[in-house]
Amino acid sequence: MDNPTAYTDAVVIERTFDAPTDRIWQMWTEAEQFQKWYGPVGFSVPVAQMDLRVGGKRLICMASPDGSMKMWTTGEFVEIVPTTRLVYTESMADEAGNLISPSAMGMPPGYPETTEVTVQLEEVGGRTKMVMTHAGIPAGSGADGGWNQAFDKLAEQIEPVHSGQ
Repeated sequence: MDNPTAYTDAVVIERTFDAPTDRIWQMWTEAEQFQKWYGPVGFSVPVAQMDLRVGGKRLICMASPDGSMKMWTTGEFVEIVPTTRLVYTESMADEAGNLISPSAMGMPPGYPETTEVTVQLEEVGGRTKMVMTHAGIPAGSGADGGWNQAFDKLAEQIEPVHSGQ
């Protein structure tokens, strides 16, 4: 995003996970872990490519439960502070990572071509407080529901790793 502060709309979600920050960091930054939880319930992530370095690219494909709809996004990592802060841009794309306008994907007028996701992680008593901000997406737009479903899936993925502690 050229100027993230220019966006007044954002989805902001705070969650606490029963896992240390390094585990939640892995879930966000390792492609094979990200694929296990990203997207609303029933959706899958058949492709997740992440070059985890500032300026490194991301290419993600999210597929509907029946596989009839695939939504590709691309972007780049803007800020990386291991186990604490992750910032990346996100734009709609084709499977080669070429940008596609939001209107061509059926998004409403005014939907930004590039949004920005910021993930803040803080260890609190062996657990992780996470604050995720998706700037450029209006609060109450439905995106918050999708993110919350994804975070429910993330919580299910970490249970076996941290159970009984």
